[in-house]
Amino acid sequence: MDVARALAVFGMFTVHLGVTSIGLADGPAADAFHELTRGRSSALFAFLAGVSLALLSGRRNPLGGEPLRRATSKILVRAAVLALFGVFLDLLGTSIAVILVYYAGYFLLALPLLRLRATALAATAAAIALLGPQLSYLLRAALGNPGAPPASITGIGDFLLHGYYPAFTFMAFVVAGMAVGRLDLHAAPIRAALAGTGGALALLGYGGSWLLLYPLGGIRRIAETYIPYYYGTSTGTVSPEGWQMLRTVAEEEIASLHGTVPTDSPAWLLVASPHSGTTFEIAGAVGTALLVLAGCLVLADLLRWGVYPLAAAGSMALTCYVGHVMVIAVLGDAAHDTTPWLLETFVAGALLFATLWKLLLGRGPLERLLGWAAGLAVRPDPPRTPDGGASPHRP
Repeated sequence: MDVARALAVFGMFTVHLGVTSIGLADGPAADAFHELTRGRSSALFAFLAGVSLALLSGRRNPLGGEPLRRATSKILVRAAVLALFGVFLDLLGTSIAVILVYYAGYFLLALPLLRLRATALAATAAAIALLGPQLSYLLRAALGNPGAPPASITGIGDFLLHGYYPAFTFMAFVVAGMAVGRLDLHAAPIRAALAGTGGALALLGYGGSWLLLYPLGGIRRIAETYIPYYYGTSTGTVSPEGWQMLRTVAEEEIASLHGTVPTDSPAWLLVASPHSGTTFEIAGAVGTALLVLAGCLVLADLLRWGVYPLAAAGSMALTCYVGHVMVIAVLGDAAHDTTPWLLETFVAGALLFATLWKLLLGRGPLERLLGWAAGLAVRPDPPRTPDGGASPHRP
């Protein structure tokens, strides 16, 4: 779990620092690596948050009664503290779309689902994946285009529909993670099933989208939406070269989406690019998350101490995430210039810091603060009398 979480955080490092920060590769290789992390890292982050929620609420056997109330109280406090961290990072004024306030909202939306078992959670995640993007499309079409999404949440509409990480999409990742957290992740058959399901979902999401866009002509439907901007309203005046240009424009737009797709054609719902928020993207990103988690579980068993630095960084993912945003804020424009090896410097620094802190002090600094705050929300059990009853007062 911690190794996978570290990969998610380092993937976000890659996205936030940009393709020119990569020193180990350049050109097409760097572009491919950057594209691989974009969107999928934040989806993996949300997916692993769902796994953590399941672990906090009973693992394979959902809690009920007083234990569930205590777990709910802790999750509420965690959500509040994460929101405060998110607001703080937003105030630093970087260009990063900070996910922590969204994260806090996901925790709140997940509370009614804490009693569910794996099968019910998986069905709920599938329902969100199938219905959420379509409902979002219809609602946004009815409400009108609010423009480019802001880097930080400015209202409930950003959180649910218009933002970089809208709940109509991202709750599918969270609930899918909760379903996985209800499974026995130590069992080899479960790990194999996760890997097989992940591969199938990735193929369905990314392969299905490609099939519908290219062999079956969806990309042309999207290209048609740009005709009024270049050729008026008549498709008959567009030459073959013009169609090629329109297709290039459409592909560039598909590659640069930020949370949702436009609402001028239902064909946009066929894309699966990062941050498109479609059913195809959800299927592909959940599949990727399942493959990463299954691989990390096996890798950690095989290498054990060999993955300790990664596990240490993943165990303090909040500290690493907040820290890297703060460093980017201090660097300013220097974090977005053409300096190579900046990404590797960030990753090495995070690994070194996390490993030394874990060895010397244990739990990460912000994780310790989060745990302390959550512990304050739950009163300790009253002392017991010799006959097993609750004492009326403390000694």
